[in-house]
Amino acid sequence: MSQETREDWERFAVALAEMARDLLAQDSVQATMDRIVEHATVLINGCDEAGILTVHRGEVKALSATSEVVRTADRIQQDLEEGPCFDAVTDRTQVYAIEDLNRPHERWSRFAPELRKLGMGSMMGFLLFTEDDELGALNLYSHHPRTFDEVAQRAGWILASHAAVAFSAARTHQQLGHAMETRHEIGEAMGILMERHGLTEETAFGVLKKASQDHNIKLREIARRICETGDRPA
Repeated sequence: MSQETREDWERFAVALAEMARDLLAQDSVQATMDRIVEHATVLINGCDEAGILTVHRGEVKALSATSEVVRTADRIQQDLEEGPCFDAVTDRTQVYAIEDLNRPHERWSRFAPELRKLGMGSMMGFLLFTEDDELGALNLYSHHPRTFDEVAQRAGWILASHAAVAFSAARTHQQLGHAMETRHEIGEAMGILMERHGLTEETAFGVLKKASQDHNIKLREIARRICETGDRPA
């Protein structure tokens, strides 16, 4: 490794450390994803656009994007049901790339030309997470062909690995927050039922649970309604 290459990787390592701290400082999952795509365009050589999407039971959903062009690319995958993210759902490919969108592509013969119409020359993507039948991926785009060489792919994979950790931490924090809010609302609703309707703690929880099941409504929603009205569910 040359001195110049070593210095480049050292600068990249420092930038990644700064990115990791920045991602962990965000106050929501959405803010974390938005910062991930912003960092990708700065840290990966040749990356002009970036986006994060999920594929769940064949449905593509854009979670974050640097531009409307990226969201359009996501919709194209959805409409054609073809593209690297669809394949990654089944084979769990960690890294995928299209080096030159100006050339015919056998695997994604319909998707690649549509990207070319959007002004893209090459792309690569990385898995962020897989859960059952859901996949999350980070996609990077360049306006020029043959932009993402082996070095760029390695750098992208390292960035995506850091991003996946931050994304997971943000989701866990959000889920814990929702769980605490739900627990508080259920406790408050039970207290109202016990005080106003003379129910025991066990019976109050049973009323909440039965109302949730009978009406196919989440327990938290039933609790919220009781807190607002004070009424016992029918």
